[in-house]
Amino acid sequence: MRALKTILIIIGVLFGVWLLASLFGPKTTHVERSTTINATPETVYTYAKYLRNMYEWGVWRRMDKDAKYDLLGEDGTVGAKQTWDGDTVMQGSMTITALEPNKSIKSDLAFADFMVSQVSLDMAPTAAGTEVTWSLHGDIPFKLRAMMLFMGMGSQVGKDFEMGLADLKRICEEKQAAANKQAPAGSYQITVVDRPAMLYVGKRQVVKWAEMQEFFGKNFGTGFAAIGKAGVPPAGAPSGVYFEWNEKDRTADLIAAVPVAVDAKAKLKSLDFYEAPASKAYVIDYTGGYHGIGKAHEAMDSRMKADSVEYNEVVIEEYITDPGQEPDSTKWHTNVVYLVK
Repeated sequence: MRALKTILIIIGVLFGVWLLASLFGPKTTHVERSTTINATPETVYTYAKYLRNMYEWGVWRRMDKDAKYDLLGEDGTVGAKQTWDGDTVMQGSMTITALEPNKSIKSDLAFADFMVSQVSLDMAPTAAGTEVTWSLHGDIPFKLRAMMLFMGMGSQVGKDFEMGLADLKRICEEKQAAANKQAPAGSYQITVVDRPAMLYVGKRQVVKWAEMQEFFGKNFGTGFAAIGKAGVPPAGAPSGVYFEWNEKDRTADLIAAVPVAVDAKAKLKSLDFYEAPASKAYVIDYTGGYHGIGKAHEAMDSRMKADSVEYNEVVIEEYITDPGQEPDSTKWHTNVVYLVK
């Protein structure tokens, strides 16, 4: 009888310790690691958005090579889900919850039925390529808080993130290097056309290369809103009108512009303008991500030198494909236009 009483007291004390630890244990967990990848955001995004590619760069698969994986839904789209069942990695799943092309991939990470965390892979362009941040945030259930006091989950997951980002960096940099070599100068089809006079309206600014994507995203919307308010229809695709490309400072003097008819100038006095004269133009219909478009410009320069002609004061890129509607950069179309003097 005394032994039973002692056992009950011990159980009571242990329960009290567990309850106290749970009350004071962490309620949430947050882990975050970053790296810089020498590749464009679209290269990183296009690769990392597919759950199946985590077999190559995610670290958990190598921890339990005998685990069974299943992929549900259309990979690379919101709602796609990957499940697993193994000894080391236990049972779990990752479900894509939000995609922002070339900016972020968000997922729900679940382990069995007791904990769901929000995971985000965020991409930001920099002068050196793309800063990629992998983060995890989740609420810790009450029954696990005592255990979390002693597990050091953040430290372990942080190490896993560092290893995964190192693999992601290696793979994406290899893909970027291959993409940069995909089309040698001179392999593009160049057509010569007669273009009418065109008025380009929008925002002119000297922009750092690393900030160009954000600049275009903001000011194309502003430009379309302005011409819509003025009752002026667009006369073509949103365009970058480049006055200078500064390799030393890594900047560009440009207009994020919407083309309109020349006679609309009086209705749009609040915007910056460039009036392109009617002239012949050399045009390349370039297909691919923006990281490789430099090869098209090299081809254009070679052709114009061979023809002994010079381009006018600007170079125009017409962005035919909306990346927001088509996240696969290999399908993007851009007209590279050089007006002839």
